[in-house]
Formats: sequence, C-alpha cells, structure tokens
Amino acid sequence: MPRSGINNQETGTPAHARKIATTLARGYPDAICALHHDGPFQLLAATILSAQCTDERVNAVTPELFRRYPTPQALAASRQADVEKIIHSLGFFRAKATSLRGMASGLVERFGGELPQTLDELVSLPGVGRKTANVVLGTAFGITSGVVVDTHVGRISKLLGLTANSQPEKIEQDLMRLLPRKEWVIFSHRLIHHGRRICIARRPKCPECPLLKLCPRVGLPPLEGSGGE
Repeated sequence: MPRSGINNQETGTPAHARKIATTLARGYPDAICALHHDGPFQLLAATILSAQCTDERVNAVTPELFRRYPTPQALAASRQADVEKIIHSLGFFRAKATSLRGMASGLVERFGGELPQTLDELVSLPGVGRKTANVVLGTAFGITSGVVVDTHVGRISKLLGLTANSQPEKIEQDLMRLLPRKEWVIFSHRLIHHGRRICIARRPKCPECPLLKLCPRVGLPPLEGSGGE
C-alpha cells in the first residue's frame, strides 16, 4: 500500500512547497480557471456568484446573465428582481444580486466601466473580497497579487502541512511565504483541480494521489496497512 513518506519536520518549508508545486505541474499542466467567462467583467461577476456554490452551477446560469447584461452599464441599470430570477438557483441569490448590481454601478461610476487592475481598487467594489480580486487579477490580467484560497486550497494546504491556519487570509500569507511568486496563480488552479479529482473532501483517493509521498495527511487517520506511520 502506498503511504506518506514525509517527515513532519520537512513540512511547511519552501523546499517542501516547491516539490508539491512541481508534482502538481506534472499532474495538471493545463489547469485553468473553471469559471466560464469572456473577459475580466464576466470573470468578476462569475467569481462573485461562486461564493458558497460550485463552479458548475455558476456556469449553468451565467450564459443567460451575460446575454441579458453584457456590460457593466447594462448590469448597473438592471432591476434587482430580474437579476434575482436569473441566479435564483445558486442560493443567497438576493445578496448576490445586490453585490452584482453594486459592483457594476461602482465600475461605471468610479472606473468608467473598466475593471481596475489593483487589489485595493477591486476590493473597494461591493461583493469583491480579496479572494475574488486575486482570481480576477491573476486570471484576467496575469497580475500575481496573492494566492486564491478557496475551500479546496485551504483544506488541502492543511493536509499537506503547508499551513496550520484556518482563516483564508492567514493561509494565503503562509502560501505566499512558501511559494515563489510565479507560482501563486497557477498553484491555486492546480490544487483546486486536484481537490475535485483526487483529494475529495469526503472520500480522498490517497492511494492514487501523486502527492502522497509529500503529504503528512494532517488530521486524517493512518492509511490502512500503513502500520500507523
């Protein structure tokens, strides 16, 4: 039975993080953002909708949303009830509709309908937190402002011994410290793909995992046949 071969003293170091990044690169060389979008504005809207929701569900509703409201100007002029109806299936639809319309109004009123390309400006928009801003800056503009920490990234980073924190902001700081800046954007994409295919929250496929020898499996019981090691 394959098992973890990592010493806990080796975890949480830049060398450990680089080995993980290299292994993920081999396994997921073409990993990209899973949210369907055409341009920065659509990506920003889709990312706002993805809070506490799967990308697949978001991708199912955004074609109609973007057909009805293809620009910030159109979305800013929308009716709350109309937006709510389109995104109703995503949950938290009232709050998300409010955020979408507020974000669009902010873009029109303060930025001429164009997305700003700094973290501070993006997070000043309604519904846009640091994670959302990092997604847009990294994916749409190639700007490495930070590491996107969603539920997959946070959970797997703890399993891998890359962080002992639970708050996304603190996890992000740990990953930024451990990873080369050039890895910040793509590392999240690859870890998210890994979380969906192998390191599944309720049924991780540890024996199949290419990261097993690098993973102390923090918080998980020993693998069957591992002798408790």
